[in-house]
Amino acid sequence: MPQITHFLVVAAVLLMGCQPEERAVEQHPASSIAIAQEPVASIRPTALEQHGQTRIDHYYWLRDDTRSDPEVIDYLEKENAWTQQEMAPMVPLQERLYQEMVGRLATEEASVPVKLGDYWYYFRYPAGQDFPLYARKGDLGDAAEDVLIDGNARAGDSDFYQLANVEVSDDARFIAIAEDFVGRRTYEIRVIDTATGEALPDLITGADSDLAWSADGQYLFYLRRDPQTLLAKFVMRHKMGTAMSEDVLVYEEGNDIYSTSLSRSRSGAWIVLTHSQSTSTEEQLLAADDPTGSFKPFLPREVDHEYTIEERGDVFYILTNWQAKNFRVMSATIEQAEDKSQWQEVVPESPGVLIESATPLRHWLAIGARKDGRRQIWAVDTAAEGRIDIVSDEPVSVMWPTDNVDPESAVLRYAYTSLSTPQQIWEIDLESGERELLKETIVNGDYDPSQYITQRIDITARDGTAIPVSLVYKRDTPLDGSAPGLVYGYGSYGSSTDPYFSTSLVSLLDRGFVYAIAHIRGGQELGREWYEDGKMMNKVNTFYDFIDATKALQAGGWMDPLRTYARGASAGGLLMGAVINMAPSLYHGVIAGVPFVDVVTTMLDPSIPLTTGEWTEWGDPREPEAYEYMMSYSPYDQVSAQNYPHLLVTAGLHDSQVQYFEPAKWVAKLRALRTNDNLLLLHTDMAAGHGGASGRLKRYTDAAREYAFLVSLSEQADARKPEAVPLQR
Repeated sequence: MPQITHFLVVAAVLLMGCQPEERAVEQHPASSIAIAQEPVASIRPTALEQHGQTRIDHYYWLRDDTRSDPEVIDYLEKENAWTQQEMAPMVPLQERLYQEMVGRLATEEASVPVKLGDYWYYFRYPAGQDFPLYARKGDLGDAAEDVLIDGNARAGDSDFYQLANVEVSDDARFIAIAEDFVGRRTYEIRVIDTATGEALPDLITGADSDLAWSADGQYLFYLRRDPQTLLAKFVMRHKMGTAMSEDVLVYEEGNDIYSTSLSRSRSGAWIVLTHSQSTSTEEQLLAADDPTGSFKPFLPREVDHEYTIEERGDVFYILTNWQAKNFRVMSATIEQAEDKSQWQEVVPESPGVLIESATPLRHWLAIGARKDGRRQIWAVDTAAEGRIDIVSDEPVSVMWPTDNVDPESAVLRYAYTSLSTPQQIWEIDLESGERELLKETIVNGDYDPSQYITQRIDITARDGTAIPVSLVYKRDTPLDGSAPGLVYGYGSYGSSTDPYFSTSLVSLLDRGFVYAIAHIRGGQELGREWYEDGKMMNKVNTFYDFIDATKALQAGGWMDPLRTYARGASAGGLLMGAVINMAPSLYHGVIAGVPFVDVVTTMLDPSIPLTTGEWTEWGDPREPEAYEYMMSYSPYDQVSAQNYPHLLVTAGLHDSQVQYFEPAKWVAKLRALRTNDNLLLLHTDMAAGHGGASGRLKRYTDAAREYAFLVSLSEQADARKPEAVPLQR
């Protein structure tokens, strides 16, 4: 059965909403610790040898893979207590921000139902609850609701909970779910009988969240993680009613540079393995009605060849960069798959257009692409060679195909949003051209999109490259260089930063902030070249682009140079670390979320999760040239004795993507070397991982903390001006 229920899980996470209610801002347990002065980590030199060079890491001791060392935990809790103490004057503001954010959300939120077999599947958030219910109906009239999973009941009293996948068997009798109770993204898999609501004895641990049923429902395929590296490299087949110890290994990925994912094709005919790294992919297929057979490559992996496949009937549509840097779409039968000379071109490569997805429908092919940095959709009639373009009137927007389950349908469902427009779900009948708005996210209160302006500008980087910047601000915000501004960036992995609507961001815009997204190199906003110009030995372009964009925004009067702020997370946290080493005076304050800052040490250690798969992103520092280049920008290694902006750094103790000790070490080194006394705060969520707190209420608490940090700094800086006028609330 197609993995549409997995899409529902993703959609539930993206909604990021909760029911407004009276709730005090959460206090960290470490508040019981009295802190007279900021914590100082003890110095314990560790010599790290590479290429005949010796690096001395004074804070290597903060790494504890067991996450149980009393001394390390005590240090993190003291940092939390210091952060809470320093932010205590901001608590009333944080509470107001929190209430504003949740006050904009609908009383109850639900997804648009999706038809799969005999049922319509959807999720909904009950009033005042952190987690959604996953449910179905036989029809959309007055049919009784069958609640499949109650996320709130599953979470119970757990400090952390994530329901990462929900997969229904073809006969709709059984549901396989993947749950994480720690935040480490290592999942427990259970199977629930929809007839009784009870979990079967089958229990799988140490797994990834990807799941796929065989057509007969007798077997469940999953990925087992390596316990050390957490790579999902073992493809397992579980027979229902048996113990996990009897599960069969059907494939093992032998190259640790590749990551593996598992899915069921949209038609349900195939179980699909996708092996990928940043420059190469391979798809393997197993007929869903032949579960004891073997996976076979559609086309064996090739150097620098990336492709994905979608099928309709006997034809596979191949999104490929073969002789097309920004991708084209071709077609082939399974018999023609391994001979590219027999592939037929369906959608050619177009100048300035990056094709990102191809979804086959009845006799249409829906294309998701980027042009001039904007995500757009068009549909190609494969029978009559016609084309339908879906256009936007907004200069800064994003749209993408979503939840298109039936390959034989002529109706295309897609999502649309912008920095000022809440997310909408639309359907268009490609035969008649008729469009229907199925759902628009409700924003409670007095939010009026017409009172906010979005636009796209280009700034010129130091090497002459034009860098797109997306902007949003309230209509009455002065653009004379007096407004506070927040610049956001990421710029890695070819992941583009799109202008999605955010209910929490409204709280900044209403306080006079200008919000800017710098679409820096390292993403794919302007095509594959944009990514390649910001990775490996071109990585510093990412940092220079962000710095140059900030300078141009200040010089152009978009934001106050004395009240300019920056935010980035994960690889965007690396960006924050690099730019404050290179241009610390450019920002009054910076938020670095779960920052990947100890680049060289981490990339030299294959035992750390994700390291091996990222040598094609950052470079392999075991090679001298890559080592020297990475050392030149590694935020941790380049910390120096200079003034730094106000900093709020976040971490997750159980983070599997950026280990907690990277931000902890970075803060310790910054505190030892900086030459000013600006705020330097580290908040470690002791019960979460890379994504932060679980549950929608807690997520808004995190957002309110960050925005309170920014607004408080802005107010303090503004108050020092002789002509200062208090910001409106």
